[in-house]
Amino acid sequence: MDWPIIAILVIVLIAVVTYDRTIEEEGGSWKAEKVLKERAQRVELLRLRPLASEDQERFHKEWQSIQARFVDDPKTAINEADWLVQRVVRARGYPTGDFEQEAADVSVDHPEVVSNYRAAHAIAVRAREEQGTTTERLRQGLVLYRRLFDDLLEVQEPVLAEVRR
Repeated sequence: MDWPIIAILVIVLIAVVTYDRTIEEEGGSWKAEKVLKERAQRVELLRLRPLASEDQERFHKEWQSIQARFVDDPKTAINEADWLVQRVVRARGYPTGDFEQEAADVSVDHPEVVSNYRAAHAIAVRAREEQGTTTERLRQGLVLYRRLFDDLLEVQEPVLAEVRR
């Protein structure tokens, strides 16, 4: 199968999953469609912006530091990842403060990774509340944050190659 076709199929699948989740949350398809339309209209009014290359580099270096710290202190690393992602979200122009609203706003432009955001944030919250989160679960949270982080940074591979040197 051709890669562009696979990419299109993945995008369609993600849209269906997002729509299905919204239907489940809202209790019906017409309510879900209304909510998704309202989200899109809200985000359209935001002043979203790409990150400057120096911000991309700074955030990337912070991420590398968090990953390195995970080995010695996974709970601190997951909480720092949570904070870093919130800072990137804010730097891109999304309002922050209310996590559910923030996740809903992010879902408009990043539907394929918003479920990662919700899951990783839940893991970070459990870690802060000392709810017996295992190291493996914290690792999974960090991986989920990484996918969202990369998507929010919108960094192309050649740029990342320069940053990683």
